Amino acid sequence: MNANFLQTPIDYLKGVGPNRADLLRKEIGIHTYQDLLHFFPNRYIDKTRYYKINELKQSNAEVQIIGKIIHIKTIEQKRGKRLVASFTDGTGTMELVWFRGHKWIKENLKINEPYVIFGKNNWFNGTFSMPHPEMELLNEHEKGLRSAMQPVYPSTEKLSNSGITNRTINKLMQQLFLESKNTFAETLSTTIIEQLNLLPKNHALFNIHFPKSQELLAKAQYRLKFEELFYIQLQLIRKNLIHKHKIKGYPFEKVGSLFNEFYNAHLPFDLTNAQKRVIKEIRNDLGSNAQMNRLLQGDVGSGKTIVALMSMLIALDNGFQACLMAPTEILSVQHYNSIFELCKSLNISISLLTGSTKTLERKKIHQNLENGSLNILIGTHALIEDKVEFKNLGLAVIDEQHRFGVKQRAKMWKKNKLPPHILVMTATPIPRTLAMSVYGDLDISVIDELPPGRKEIKTVHRYDSNRLKVFKFIRDEIAKGRQIYIVYPLIQESEKMDYKDLMDGYESIVREFPMPNYQISIVHGQMKANDKEYEMQRFLKGETQIMVATTVIEVGVNVPNASVMIIESAERFGLSQLHQLRGRVGRGAEQSYCILMTSFKLSKEAKTRLETMVRTNDGFEIAEVDLKLRGPGDIMGTQQSGVLQLKIADIVKDGDVLKIARSFAWEVLKKDPSLKFPEHIQIKNTFTKITRYKNIWNYIS
Repeated sequence: MNANFLQTPIDYLKGVGPNRADLLRKEIGIHTYQDLLHFFPNRYIDKTRYYKINELKQSNAEVQIIGKIIHIKTIEQKRGKRLVASFTDGTGTMELVWFRGHKWIKENLKINEPYVIFGKNNWFNGTFSMPHPEMELLNEHEKGLRSAMQPVYPSTEKLSNSGITNRTINKLMQQLFLESKNTFAETLSTTIIEQLNLLPKNHALFNIHFPKSQELLAKAQYRLKFEELFYIQLQLIRKNLIHKHKIKGYPFEKVGSLFNEFYNAHLPFDLTNAQKRVIKEIRNDLGSNAQMNRLLQGDVGSGKTIVALMSMLIALDNGFQACLMAPTEILSVQHYNSIFELCKSLNISISLLTGSTKTLERKKIHQNLENGSLNILIGTHALIEDKVEFKNLGLAVIDEQHRFGVKQRAKMWKKNKLPPHILVMTATPIPRTLAMSVYGDLDISVIDELPPGRKEIKTVHRYDSNRLKVFKFIRDEIAKGRQIYIVYPLIQESEKMDYKDLMDGYESIVREFPMPNYQISIVHGQMKANDKEYEMQRFLKGETQIMVATTVIEVGVNVPNASVMIIESAERFGLSQLHQLRGRVGRGAEQSYCILMTSFKLSKEAKTRLETMVRTNDGFEIAEVDLKLRGPGDIMGTQQSGVLQLKIADIVKDGDVLKIARSFAWEVLKKDPSLKFPEHIQIKNTFTKITRYKNIWNYIS
């Protein structure tokens, strides 16, 4: 087959034409023959049986019947009208009904011609009916490339209303296979196909669209899922290997006096085994000639900041500067305060740079950075501004990195002649399958244990009707000298949603906990930075007992004396966010609590989220549940999930296939990094197209 055949615009396929082509492009992104070939069904229907009308049951089942239309009429309704056709098969009569597309349908229906109809069987007013049936003339039906398992393709209302039904897509697919003669080039090596007993490429594509049996369909799906995931992993692993071989980094050859003095004399607690393991992994990276590009995952409170600081001290010991960039001013101030406190006995210079930094202080920071007297700079996006120039930046730490865009992170690379080592951190535990796909080009370290002495946060779910008991609990905790967070999902009242609003909540809390016995802070995203900081500081110093806030306190607040987190309208929050909020307490030695407040009206998903929070404090277990509920795109955001715009594989359901695909990709590249061996010719050809088209299904055919 001509290599360019599949790049033919869809307009040229028999049965399409300019109008249909325009709709296919706009509605479902089908521009070429290639796009149509890889437009996969989302379910299948067994059409092996033809029913008789007198056999039909009042079951709403999908059925297939052979018969004739004997009469058509239009019936006026309160709103619009409906088209009704009388359909008979000799054993009885039923109605076929259309509520839209009347004109096109009426013009194309043939009276007294044998049809095969398929659709949902309804029973109403003593008569069987079928709304918007799939229809095909019997002689066309018998000629078609049919199979026992009938594919059902994704669609839109606009396509259906314009007459582009599932049957239309099926016929276009048949036409494509007739024109191509099903001669699609193989994309995997013979070794992989034989080892995994995979269907050949052309058999897999045929059986995904026209399966002859459940067994062949399952084999076709496995083959195409493996292939999709294999090439994603091949890209990510190869990118990682190239990075290590081609992008040189500054080798940090020693662990010197600053690191050793801090470790031996100033470390406030013993490191966990997980922290020691991660520091060793980072140390190995920093000691090589390659630029480090490592992701550090660790649950809330697992001790990532200490690991980041000790990594920065290695940079300083080797004559380099270091920086730490955080997504919010609150978080960067938090990092600055904790790192400054930890390092006050060391002879090093640390500064904070944010949008609020005064001009005079900013000039001083710029000057000290350039002359090398400033060792560690902590801040927000302000760090990547062009005017921020380092004398010798050796290590950049990026916290909560998913909140930064790719371009923003890339700017950090240009802050030295050779790119600095990069350590990206996240407190959002990432399920293994997602980490392999989204961050498969990074080396990954995981801190999977909490520091000793940390008590597990007790989490409970309470309904609004229990509010008075919750208030009593708050009073009791304040009487013990503890502090309380109360978090709301909305800042302003919403007419559409019956959820607690921050200002109403604040007023009711003030009434329940009046001055002078109680002091209350309020913090939300619409406040000026100075006001926000003032309220935060009051709470941090213990001047206020209760902090009423929106999710602005999700990251960055470290108040060891705060022992209770109350989340209002908890059903409104995602699992990851609930877990992050809960992590704001439990930072001191006292027992801490998280109370999830909701109304009685809860969706099935909301119940699952709340039950998960009550059951476990394990961030990775929570992340797995979150992935199943929301899917990868929602969790990672668009910038990270672009690689996961999968056509047939599913990261959640196909984790086992993903692991196999990644292991085979590793094996291939370990054995043949440049894909030069004759046995990898198909893989190399396909991979060459990857770099050209940047879209998996634009080249694996």
